[in-house]
This record gives sequence, C-alpha cells and structure tokens, in this order.
Amino acid sequence: MTQVAASMAACGTPVDPELVLAWERGSHAPSDRYLFALADVLWCDTVTLLGTVPETLVEFRLARRLGVEGLAQRLGMDPEEYREAESARQWHGDARQTRVLVEALGLSLRRLTGITGRDGELEEHLRTAIDGRWKVHVDPVVEIVAVDATSVGDALRTMHAEFSEFSERYMGNLVARNDDSRLKEIAAERAAYLRRLPDRFWKLIGEETGSPSYPGADG
Repeated sequence: MTQVAASMAACGTPVDPELVLAWERGSHAPSDRYLFALADVLWCDTVTLLGTVPETLVEFRLARRLGVEGLAQRLGMDPEEYREAESARQWHGDARQTRVLVEALGLSLRRLTGITGRDGELEEHLRTAIDGRWKVHVDPVVEIVAVDATSVGDALRTMHAEFSEFSERYMGNLVARNDDSRLKEIAAERAAYLRRLPDRFWKLIGEETGSPSYPGADG
C-alpha cells in the first residue's frame, strides 16, 4: 500500500496510502487519472486492474486509457454529454462521431450496437423489413447503425428478395403437390435464415463483427 503510493507519487501522481487501501478493499474505485497511473506503476494494463473483459463504453474507454475530456474532444462533443451517454449506456452520436468512437475504442459498429443495447431493436426492424415494406425501415436502421442510407437500403432490398424466395419456393412446391419432406426442408431453411438475420445484414454492409481491440485482449 505505502510502496504503491510512493511509486505513484514518483511518477507524478501523488495519492494518499489510505486511498490505495480503499482501492484494494474495493470500497472505492480509482478515478481515470489514478487508474492509468496505477497501471503504470504495477506494470500491467488497465483491463487487468478492472478485473473484467470490457463490456460497456466506460470499460472500453478505460481499456484504451482514454479520459472523458480527451475522447469528447475527438468526438466534437461536450464532455458532460459524453458522460451521460456512458452512464445511460446509450449512444446517439451522428455518423461521423460514431466512426470516431468505434475507432477510438477499438470496436466494430456491430459491437457498439450490442453494448449500447440496440441489437434487439435492429433485429426487429430487419425482421419486419424483409417480410414487408423494407423502404420504410431504412431511416430507422440508419439511425441505429450509423451507416449511409444507400448501403442500408441495398442490404434491406437484397434481404427482402432473399426472404421472398423462400415463400415462392414453398408455394411452388405446394402447388406442385410435392411431398411434405421438401416443404419441411424449405421451412427449415427459412427458419435458419431468420436466425442468421443480423449476421447477413452486417455482412452485406461490410461491417462483420471483429474482435474488440484493446490492450490485454490477446490474454
């Protein structure tokens, strides 16, 4: 405890030894500044100190050793506005800000959509779009994923056509009075397509999931 405090002071970040003890006991969490300094004196990354794989905006930011003010400046956003986004675990930045954020945090757009809790909302739009009027879902999907409308529209149109093919094949076999095994096969293919719906969407817009990039991610 005393040695850690002395090492932090030597690195330009003085701290009360009692505060270090509070960190060790888990009764207090170090601020960003103290966390980064602590990682330096202990010769480890911040992910190790966090003791968890990053799953939130806060954790990914800390894993990349970024302060709120510095990241907000890169985003062109008021620091308090960004803090609110982290606190609410939501993200509503524009397309440019979103691209800056995923690059800064080492994320993919798909991963960001997941950690901000909008993957379910996206899948609901995709399911409705492929089975109906896909054009009306372009703008809502653009708002969620921060990808240009042309790319989203092309993806939804393609998926709508692919899904419609299952119905056409099913009806064709039904009219031709083919055996039930063929109808069940088509129905199973349709169900499998629906299960992979988000995968298909992200692949079509060129944003397949990649492994998050942060210090310590490789173990």
